[in-house]
Amino acid sequence: MNFNHILYLVRHAEGEHNIDDAHHIRDTALTTLGKEQCAQLQATFPLHDKINLVLLSPLRRATCNVGFTRRDLKDEVQKLFGEQELLFDLEKIDYSMVVEGSNSKTGFWAPHREECHKRAATLRLWLCTLPEMHVLLVTHGAFLHFLTEDWTGDGPKRGTAYLNCEVRQFRSTSVSTRKQAHIIETEEGIKLRKNKNLEIDSIILAELASVQLGSSMEGQLP
Repeated sequence: MNFNHILYLVRHAEGEHNIDDAHHIRDTALTTLGKEQCAQLQATFPLHDKINLVLLSPLRRATCNVGFTRRDLKDEVQKLFGEQELLFDLEKIDYSMVVEGSNSKTGFWAPHREECHKRAATLRLWLCTLPEMHVLLVTHGAFLHFLTEDWTGDGPKRGTAYLNCEVRQFRSTSVSTRKQAHIIETEEGIKLRKNKNLEIDSIILAELASVQLGSSMEGQLP
């Protein structure tokens, strides 16, 4: 087990679902602003030379920073980037982790609190099996709260604490074991963050609300 690696957690750039409360769109592409955010992150991220492995959610907004089956994903990624000049080889992308049913939103993949906790715990432990020392993960704002076990900013009136394309740096805690792994933000990571303001994001509010079973809006009249 590798408890000494550094994790760089990134929330995806702005997607079309972040605009005008478009909660019904299942798998959105990035907006023009979202693409600009990606370019800005690429230009300003100071640790390119340290990253050994990049992991990302198979949804469009994370891949651009797609829900497809593994069979379709490779072709869709090619379409997604089109004729853009890229700084990496698309053939290096490994699609083996895109398993059957991962976009079904049922069972282990359901958007419920218990299943979100299970997926986050499984991912934390799996990350500790990787030999790479510096791993960057692009994922989703609501899920990042489960992965980090840090609920700062999860209130229904405040939204996620993660801004689009924000990077935070984590390491394993001293209490991590071969059965349970936990992570904590590093001091260097806190300094890396330039903007600590909370974001009001309607889609994240909806995602967080969907896992707050039995909760009700604060101040709501009976």
